[in-house]
Amino acid sequence: MEILPEDIPAYDKVNEICLNTFNDQNQDLAPVALAEKIMGIPELPFHHPFHHYLVSAVLLTCSYRSLGEDRKTLDNALKIAYERSLKVLKGFCGLYGCCGAAVGLGIAYSILTNTTPLSKKSWSDTNRITGLGLIEMAKYSGPRCCKRNTYIALLQGVAFIRENLKIHLADEGTIHCSFYAKNKECLKENCCFYPL
Repeated sequence: MEILPEDIPAYDKVNEICLNTFNDQNQDLAPVALAEKIMGIPELPFHHPFHHYLVSAVLLTCSYRSLGEDRKTLDNALKIAYERSLKVLKGFCGLYGCCGAAVGLGIAYSILTNTTPLSKKSWSDTNRITGLGLIEMAKYSGPRCCKRNTYIALLQGVAFIRENLKIHLADEGTIHCSFYAKNKECLKENCCFYPL
């Protein structure tokens, strides 16, 4: 029987972690740090469509915190992002040529900008942020790595949101993957996040 994202109990924990970041808004919240906290949830499979949602959830959380929005606004945005991410099938990266983590960028950006299929500039930007994520991901050979592509998507998303929406997002610093030992297909030294 296929495991669907909604069958994973950690989805509730993702939202809980994201919403609880509003308890202490005096501290900057780096998107990758938040993503790593979520990816460390024991119930989550290493490779899973959950990462498609993770990218949008993290970027929305950090952006709304920076904008001074409230928990209710974030909660509504997370529900929309979750519903949209469920439509991105597992294996999308290899079977359709579009990694779900990159789609997560487009989901987040479209929500932040209220983009629809009839929008003008934001329609273009929503597709551009997704495309830039894919181009960066394509610099690596397969096999896929959900952690690597999540890192790449978040770095691309942070840069794009800063430049185009002027939203302050905290700096990441150097990223060293702490999940590589669980990935039997890890590219190791051929991945820029591999801790040398």
